[in-house]
Amino acid sequence: MAAMAEAARLNHISRESSDIRRLANFYKEIFGFEEIESPDFGEFKVIWLNLPGAFPMHLIERNPLTKLPEGPYSSTAAVADPSNLPRGHHVCFTVSNFDSFVQSLKDKGIETFQRSLPNGKVRQVFFFDPDGNGLEVASREAP
Repeated sequence: MAAMAEAARLNHISRESSDIRRLANFYKEIFGFEEIESPDFGEFKVIWLNLPGAFPMHLIERNPLTKLPEGPYSSTAAVADPSNLPRGHHVCFTVSNFDSFVQSLKDKGIETFQRSLPNGKVRQVFFFDPDGNGLEVASREAP
């Protein structure tokens, strides 16, 4: 069966936050995202980031009227434990300096959970951004 969408590819990822500047600084410092020109929507603020060679991320000021949890930290049902992330919602990045990257997370006091794929060829580290969004970093792209 053919897919409905043809030539589909990732356009961007968006995250909402009550503090988009804090979140932007995190993604810039940890992954090297660059801030790019963002539109002025008037009623809410956005910061657009780009990861060269990969994809853009749109950070959107949280609407305080929504009833959606901001992330695991604000949800009454979720647990902010990175060991839950392999089966939870997360975004995955690949880095070439896996060991030093993991050490940098530890140096910053970021709680992590590590494991490898069953074949042992891909190592993974899971953690949360400041708003509780799940993140994975893999030692290389998984098939």
